[in-house]
Amino acid sequence: MQKVPGVEVATRRCLNTERWGGSVVAMVVDAAFTSIGMNYFTAVVPKVEEFIKRYVETGSITGLKELSMTDPSELRRVWKNRRSWDAAIGIARHLSGTKMNDREALRDWAAHASLEKWESDPVGKVKGVGLVTFQYLRMMGGVDTVMPDKIVKRVINEILAAACMAPVEDDMEFIKKTEEMARESSYRPIDLCWMTWLVQPEGSRMRVNKYAAILPKI
Repeated sequence: MQKVPGVEVATRRCLNTERWGGSVVAMVVDAAFTSIGMNYFTAVVPKVEEFIKRYVETGSITGLKELSMTDPSELRRVWKNRRSWDAAIGIARHLSGTKMNDREALRDWAAHASLEKWESDPVGKVKGVGLVTFQYLRMMGGVDTVMPDKIVKRVINEILAAACMAPVEDDMEFIKKTEEMARESSYRPIDLCWMTWLVQPEGSRMRVNKYAAILPKI
């Protein structure tokens, strides 16, 4: 954590649903792109920025309702993977099906979504949404938790090994264990989660330094 000073600023923005300038449709697209496991900073971030410039800033897709009604073949001009767009449109369709605005809808869903029952949740049942994406959306909706992706699990399990404790491979148990670790420290689960991403070396520099100019956006 000492290697990633300021991480709490990014996590606070995430919990306040303020990523991507507060654009919930961009957050949903981010989650859908991230779901297929490509490098976040070099692949996902530039494509989310392209989506924002092509659709959000031009006024053609300003919110979840518009995204839910957009032809995936049009969206593939930005991101080729059809699975990602199926996920994004499915999430948008559910969240926009209320009288709340996008931010309220995401936060209301996140506040009531059950981790233990995630597979039966309307968002969890969307094709292309796994537990990692489900948790990522909950975090952006204001829930202080962790997503069990491969980087997070590797770093946290390295910490457990250094403490002579057994690694945790099961995703559900891993989430609970990381939340337990957070309770026993001065950090929040979301802080530990973001730390694992930003502390990674990329070339000769850590991501927190290499992508310092990008962090205020995300």
